[in-house]
Amino acid sequence: MSNNPLITATDISGRNVIVTGATSGIGQGIAEALAHSGCNVLINGLGERDQIEAYCRELAASTGSAIFYSDADMAKPDQIEAMFLQAREELGSIDGVVNNAGVQHISAIEDFPTSQWDLILAVNLSSAFHTTRLAFAEMKARGWGRIINIGSAHSLMASPFKSAYVAAKHGLFGLTKTAALEGAEHGVRVNMICPGYVRTPLVNNQIADTARARNMSEEDVIRKVMLEAQPTKEFVEIDEIARLTCFLMSDAARSINGAELKIEGGWCAQ
Repeated sequence: MSNNPLITATDISGRNVIVTGATSGIGQGIAEALAHSGCNVLINGLGERDQIEAYCRELAASTGSAIFYSDADMAKPDQIEAMFLQAREELGSIDGVVNNAGVQHISAIEDFPTSQWDLILAVNLSSAFHTTRLAFAEMKARGWGRIINIGSAHSLMASPFKSAYVAAKHGLFGLTKTAALEGAEHGVRVNMICPGYVRTPLVNNQIADTARARNMSEEDVIRKVMLEAQPTKEFVEIDEIARLTCFLMSDAARSINGAELKIEGGWCAQ
């Protein structure tokens, strides 16, 4: 073990963490970074079970961390509860939760399907409430815990045709702040990371959907809608979000609580 106080302060090895929406994109990058940092991880997400379980075995072998998989549907509270039972059986305790699961639908309000509204609110907002309520008592009793919600620049700003997503991500910030206050005296820290546009499968779908909604080419959507909002004119990299998540999981971030950490190339500075 290094005597360097900075390294000691940011050591997260041995922590047990649930990451939702972790079979692709941002969540997968976060799960991999946590595993490489010595965390044991329960990966949640959609996909072919055999392929995901093989991936988990490979990640465990390459990192030395314990890696497990849950296919719980984040829109269904009973399945979220079952995931927590699984996590406690396989990991023994839950030190951290990263709420990353998300879905998106782009449409004008008057045409927005009510079923999509309900699904987006359930997955992007309500699931974070359920994971928080299920983790909080254990974390408070232990005197240590980390809940990291993956929000968005849309947690702070709005865009047209994204009524459900913007409402859910704004709500997630309210939940983050409330939980941060409730956990503050018990060693539990709750924060939200707000990325700008990251080139993930979800964003690729948004490009196509936005092109249809705005009657634009996909190239114009990237240049005039997405990256126009980010002064750097660059997509955010998954690795940047993963590294920030690892930092927030550490004791070096113990005084960061109820914060929204923007990682969006200056979008919200305008």
